[in-house]
This record gives sequence, C-alpha cells and structure tokens, in this order.
Amino acid sequence: MKKNLYTILLVGCIALTGCTKLDETLNGQISDSDPGAVNATSLLQGAYISMRSPYQGNGGWWALQQTTTDETITPTRGGDWDDNGAWRALFLHQWQADHVRIHDVFRNLNAVSYAATDLLRYNPTSTQAAEARFIRAFAQFSILDGWGQVPYREPGDDILLMPQVRDAQTEIDYLISELTEIIPNLPTGNPQVANQDAARMLLMKVYLNKATFLNRATPVFDNADLQMVVTLADQISGNYALADNYFDNFNLNNHQSPENIFLGANTGGSNSGDIYSLIRTTLHYNLNPSGWNGFATLSDFYDKYEETDQRRSSTYPGVTSVSGLRMGFLEGQQVNAAGTALVDRRNNPLSFTREVSIIERGNNLEVTGIRVVKYVPDYANLGAGHAENDWVFYRYSDVLLMKAEALLRMGQAGAGLPLVNEVRTKRNASALTTLTLDNLLDELGREFFWESHRRTDLIRFGKYLDAWQEKPASDPRALLFPIPLNQLGNTNLTQNPGY
Repeated sequence: MKKNLYTILLVGCIALTGCTKLDETLNGQISDSDPGAVNATSLLQGAYISMRSPYQGNGGWWALQQTTTDETITPTRGGDWDDNGAWRALFLHQWQADHVRIHDVFRNLNAVSYAATDLLRYNPTSTQAAEARFIRAFAQFSILDGWGQVPYREPGDDILLMPQVRDAQTEIDYLISELTEIIPNLPTGNPQVANQDAARMLLMKVYLNKATFLNRATPVFDNADLQMVVTLADQISGNYALADNYFDNFNLNNHQSPENIFLGANTGGSNSGDIYSLIRTTLHYNLNPSGWNGFATLSDFYDKYEETDQRRSSTYPGVTSVSGLRMGFLEGQQVNAAGTALVDRRNNPLSFTREVSIIERGNNLEVTGIRVVKYVPDYANLGAGHAENDWVFYRYSDVLLMKAEALLRMGQAGAGLPLVNEVRTKRNASALTTLTLDNLLDELGREFFWESHRRTDLIRFGKYLDAWQEKPASDPRALLFPIPLNQLGNTNLTQNPGY
C-alpha cells in the first residue's frame, strides 16, 4: 500500500506541472504492466490520505482560507515568522503569482483530484467509485473556490498531455451532476469516509456559492439555487444534533460527536495528518503543549463573542486540569494546571495582549495577539507527533446556518432566524431578535472560526476586499488567487486578472 500511495502522490504532482518533457520512466501509469499489483481498496485509502497534505494543518488550504482574513494574523515577530514576507503577503492581500504557498496548495489539491480519478481505472466497486468521485469533487470545489478554473483528467489520460480545464460555469455544472449521481452509491452513517450526507453538504455549498463563483465582485443570487440549498438541508439525515460541548467536535474521539458529518480520519501515535501544527503554531513555548509563538486572532474579531459564549473560552476535561490551558481564545494572563501564573522566556508575565501588529518588534514579541486553540491537544501522543483527533470538514451546524442564509437571501428572514438561534442557544449565546446579512456573517465567524471557512464566507458576503484591523482595503484581483507561474506551461490555463 505504501508503494501505491507513493506512486499516486508522485504521479499526481507530476501530472499537474504543465511540463511536456518528462523522463520516460515516469509515464503516469500505475502498475499497468502488472494490474494485479494494484487494487482499488488500497488506492482509495491512498486517495483519502492524499487529502491530508492540502487540508490538514496550518500550511495548506487552511492558510489560504484563514490567514487572508480578519480571523487570523501571522505577525512577523522579530526574526521569526518572516519567511521572506510570505505570511504578510497573504494577510495584506499582496501575493504575487510566484507565492510559494499558493503554488503548493494548488499543486496538492490537484494531486488529490488526480489520485481519486486514477483509482477509477482499477475496477472499483460502485461504492468505492462513488467515494473516489466525491473526493475528486471535494478537491475540485476548493480549486474552483480559490482559482476559478479547474484542471482535470479523465481516468487513463496520458500525463504527458496537458490537463483539460473547466471554467467556473462548466465546473459548477459538472459538480452538480456528479454529486447528484453518486449520492445513492455512497455509504451512510460513517463520518470518517465520504458519505451521502457529506455529498449533500458539498452540493449545498455549490448552490450557495454559485453566484459568487460566477461573478465574485457583484454576485446575483438565484432563488432556484437558494431553494436547492434548503431542499438538500431537509434531506440530511435526522441522526445529527448539535454537541452539548462545542469542543467535543474537535476532541480525540470526535468521530463520536453527534454533530460531525464528514471528517479526515486520523490514528493517534502512528498515522495522522498535521493536527499538531495548527495547535503549536499559535501557542507560546512555555504552554503545554509547547508552541511556536506565531499565529493569533484580531481583537475586533474576538469582540464579536459574548463573554458567556462557550466558543469564546472554555475549560475542557483532560486539558485544563493537565495544563491549565483553555479551549477557544487565550487572552490575558496564562496559568499552569496548578493555577500558577506563567512567564515568557524573558521572565515577563505570559499575558496575551489584545494589541497585535503585522510586524512586531521589541520586548513584547512573545505576548502580542490573542491565541487560538481549536483542536483538543492529544497529550498522549505529543512525542509521536500523530494526534488522534480527526480533521473536521463538515458539521451539522453548517447545515443549519447554510439553510438559514438561503432563507434570508430569499427574503424569509423569519424562517431563518430560529435556525441561527438553535446554534446560538446551544453555544450559550443570547438569541438574536432579527436576522440580517451582517449578523449572520458574524455568526458564521463565531461558529466556524479557524475551520477554513472565512475567506469563502467573506467573499460571498461582499466583505473580503474591505479594510480591517491591520489591513487596508484590497484590490479586486484578490477575489481569485493567481495561477502559479510554473503551471502556465499548461496552455489550457489562463492567468487570472490582475496578475
């Protein structure tokens, strides 16, 4: 299986470079001379694992979706977190077509699409084929979201030839047809694999974002598309419920949460994606777990929460008693498990400040910025570096809030309001009295902070180009990422406007 997975990922990366001259030994065919050496079961497992690189951790799709928004800032802290200005460029929307992270994410998302496509050559069962087609659609939705055009190959295509490319309208039509067709063949009830309700949720996202994908500057929402969001929400199984403790959705056994619908499966201690990077990237060196003193959130975003809101800051069993760490947002003086005040490496109080700048200098480098803890630390596997938590892709609260947004955009705010308040009440926040686009966008931020939602939501609500704390207003070109320069050897791709 390891050999097959390596080949999938290698070929997937090669297939999307746009090169036309490759060593003949890298011909893009997986064990064609010995078909019996390959089986669809191992290839499907490899396709799931290939999703870890672009989706799990702090450096892939999460970075593009989060560090370009008002939820996440990566300050340059003296000599740390500079990376030749790469993180600042993301936050300030000043990236260019050679930005290394944009290139890597584009490549890795396309590798997932290719790995899932290639599996279809090896006689999968109808269920395996449906799962592979879902994985492909999932990755292609992200590519459409980020770049507005989607390279693709058919099973068995010669990788020496340039991938074909779908424009936004063609890709939307493809995703709607593809997901509708595979739903009956997908499994049910297991959030750790592609399943029917996950496909319905992805379809909801296609219909909800369709207007934005077709015209990002001035989207025109169609009631027929919005009604499909409502219809699909009503088709989601009645087996889900909001978790009593919000952070149970992100704990070590989060596949048991009644709220989680689709997860990236991980095995603690031995086989997982990079959950730890998301935890460590924000925490201080003297916290437990020890961190890298990097990312933070902005006080303007933090202030959107009521003090009673469970999502804002909560003790958590097996975490606070072990380390003193709280889940959610860390602001002010930090303590250990005994309640003793912690200090930074210069022996100053470890008290995280509301103030943070995109470039930090002086003696406060280790304390500026409110820190964020979304996933429950797996203390048993810190040394191994493989956390037990599954990566959260889709939750039931997303179904409720997408349906509420569709109703609101159709002029049915009264019908959408109870859905939003169902979420708020469970999170120990006060009920809203009215539902507007502005307070719904705020609620989406509160509910899905640091879950790779924010960029897509800000664009759909027309706020992505706005100035916010530490960022001036942006050029409209930022609504799409640039096609990486080294991908333009594929003449079927067209560079996006402004690059």
